[in-house]
Formats: sequence, C-alpha cells, structure tokens
Amino acid sequence: MREELVQERIDQLVKSYETEIENISDYIFNHPELGAEEYKSSKFIVDLLEKHDFRIQYPYLGIDTSFRAEFGDEFGPTIAFLAEYDALPGYGEKKEPAHACGHNWIAATTVGTGIILSKMKEEFKGKIVVMGTPAEETIGSKVDLVNKGAFKDIDAVFQMHLYEENNLRAKALAMDSWEFEFIGKASHAAAYPFDGINALDSVNLTFAGISALRQQLKQDVRIHGIITKGGEAPNIIPDHCSCKFYVRAQKRKYLDIVSEKVKNCARGAALMTGAKLEIKKFENSFDDLVVNKTLLEIARKNLEKVGFENFSQRDEIPGSTDVGNVSYAAPTMYGNIGIADGIAKVHEEEFLGYANSKEAKEKISMVVKAFSYSVLELFNSKELMDKVKEEFEQHRIY
Repeated sequence: MREELVQERIDQLVKSYETEIENISDYIFNHPELGAEEYKSSKFIVDLLEKHDFRIQYPYLGIDTSFRAEFGDEFGPTIAFLAEYDALPGYGEKKEPAHACGHNWIAATTVGTGIILSKMKEEFKGKIVVMGTPAEETIGSKVDLVNKGAFKDIDAVFQMHLYEENNLRAKALAMDSWEFEFIGKASHAAAYPFDGINALDSVNLTFAGISALRQQLKQDVRIHGIITKGGEAPNIIPDHCSCKFYVRAQKRKYLDIVSEKVKNCARGAALMTGAKLEIKKFENSFDDLVVNKTLLEIARKNLEKVGFENFSQRDEIPGSTDVGNVSYAAPTMYGNIGIADGIAKVHEEEFLGYANSKEAKEKISMVVKAFSYSVLELFNSKELMDKVKEEFEQHRIY
C-alpha cells in the first residue's frame, strides 16, 4: 500500500512538471550543438537544475560542457542519471548539426527524473546525481569522466535511449581508434622514383595486411578504415600519408589482442617500404557494455508498469558507446525505448521527425515515472542494493 501511494505521488509530480521536462527536449532539439561545443545546452540544463536546488559543479573535472548536479545527503546510496546533449553533424536542412540520435530525449528523461526525485527527498536517504556527459558521438567524454574518478562514489547509473523497438537486450562493442601516419621521402615519380620512399604504399599495404588478417579473427570483430592523406600529385612520390581505423570486438580483452595485430600490419607495411611510422589514438577507447541484470529487472518491471510492452527478444545490433566504460566503473542500467514503429532508425535523417515528436514526449514522462519508481526501490532496500553491487563486482575485469 505504501509503495502504491509513493508511486501515485510520483505520477502527480510528473504531471505537474510535464511541461518543464518536455521543454528540456524542446530546447536541446532546437539548439543542436556538436560534441564538446554544447555550451547552450549544458548551461540550459545547469540553470534549470540550479533552480531546483541542486548543488552544481560546472564545468566538471576540466571538461567545459560537462557538469555534476547533486541533491540529497551522504546517508545512503548515490544514484546517477547520465544526460547527453550533443548533436550529429550534417543532418539539418542546410547540413548543419541536428539531433538525429535523440540526445535531446535522453537529457529530458534523465534530468526530468532528477527533478522529480528532488521533490521526493522525504522518501529516501542518499543522493541523486545528474551528470552531464558531452560528446558521446565523437570523443566520448564519459571515458574522460571515468578516468578522472567521476564514478568512484556512484552506486548505480541509469540511462535509456530511443531506438526502433523496445529492447532491453542492449549490446555495445569495445572499440579502439587508431591513426597510422607514415613519413617517406618525396621524389619525381617518373625521373627519380628509385630515390623516393612511398608513404602511400605503406598505407595501401596496411589495408592489404588488415584484409588478410580478417580471416584469422573471431566473427564479432569489425575493422573499418579510411585514407586521410594520400599524397599531393601523381607525379610526386608521396612522402606523408595517413589512415584511420576503428577496431571493434565484443569484449575489451579480445579487442586488445586484435588491436595489437592491426598495429603490426602497419608496422610491417613501414618495414616493407622503409617509411617511418607514428601510431596514435585519435579518439577515446570504448569498452563493451555490461548491463547490470538486477538493475535491468527492476527497470523492466517498472517500465511495464507504466505501459511499455512488447520488449524485443532479439539482441540489439551493437555499435559502440562510452556508456560501456561507465558500466565497468559503476553498476549500469541501459536499454532502448522504441519509437515510430521502427519506421525511422537513429542516425537516419527521417529520425529527426520523431526525436522530439508528441510520441517521444509521451514516452519521456513514462520513462521518468519508471526510473523514479526504480530508484526509490533501490534507495529503500539495502538487500536489493547489495545484490546490485555483488553482481557488479562479479562482472568487473579491471
């Protein structure tokens, strides 16, 4: 009976703050900014949370558009909600940035949950944290936040994503980002080719080596690359060429082995041509995603309670995300909420018509309710929280 009364109170609060929460989605959708440039979006959220008496650190840990907003006390668990707000390049009418991945929706659900729970403080001991995590689509600032200790005091993390179907079987591939830069020696390609060292040959041999390598790799591995510098003119032996690769696998442990093999392809190419080689990472490395099953089942029960149904039994087709790194730093609940009956998928231009639609906004309120129900369960059950932590420790690899 007590639980029902608490949930009724949450429903009333969501109704009362519905317009304000939807306005988060509106503002971010209408002010799209690329990763690490989300100055308007992050400030809008920070100003809103400050109005609701959250304690703010902004910027956070040296990242200009990151923030940490806290509400509560030190006498219980600390539970975090991850807000994303970076847009994708080239999706607008004039090829300007736009929210074709629904990060406006993610921000509204996580910030909205924080606001609702701040009005329910009499029901729990502990702390809620809304954390602003920029540049998910590019460098993945969650990786930097993890490495700087942002999640050391976090007992559980919640985030959901828009998708083509309701799917709580979220997957993500671990990923490394490698750049190979070859330095050769320029010479006239017709008169003195024998005096040159062809850096473009090094690039082509790297691609050839990786193509041959694929046969000896597990099926979950994905390797895709581009030539970023290929020379200046056909009659000059190229002396400075480079290429970039994403290397992915289901598990970080195996990815480390694969990445070394890929780097060896570049080393071999440099040895064959005589070029000098520089290897560097051009983006953060992402880990695979480990969703905490205990958190997932709590969330599933409450998502169903607020009206979500028909959860897919298929594993999500995986990409890569910096949420994976978070899942190794703190117990993480992550899943997908379907929209538009699968007509449009994230990162498609058509998705822009749905990411801030009436349907999307209705589902914001539903997720905020389900998250709020779930978090209050965790706050008020030491047994449940201990189970979450025990499972987390069993799955950690570092």
